[in-house]
Amino acid sequence: MEIILSIAIGVMTFCGVWLILRPRTYQVIVGLSLLAYAVNLFIFSVGGVKTNVPPVLVDGTATASLADPVPQALVLTAIVIGFATTALFLVVLLASRGLTGSDHVDGRSDPS
Repeated sequence: MEIILSIAIGVMTFCGVWLILRPRTYQVIVGLSLLAYAVNLFIFSVGGVKTNVPPVLVDGTATASLADPVPQALVLTAIVIGFATTALFLVVLLASRGLTGSDHVDGRSDPS
């Protein structure tokens, strides 16, 4: 399971970096979102990937077999903050597109 999670994090990071290097602002925003999701998966995986394990303490359960709740809380907070910043970026994108008439990062239009 860890290898699948590692590959998913790597692919999302690669795609996010590739999209950030594109000249259009919408692609940059999607790339930033992908990078945020990759970081969230990484933080979540640091807590340990365990299956069929109770999430709370029960009498007689070893604490080493429990999932760590701190990374889960951090990821939940990061998801909420990520949605808010993505919404803010989209509003700035729409305002910039309305003011400049272009959605290029540097403000230039296509050479056509």
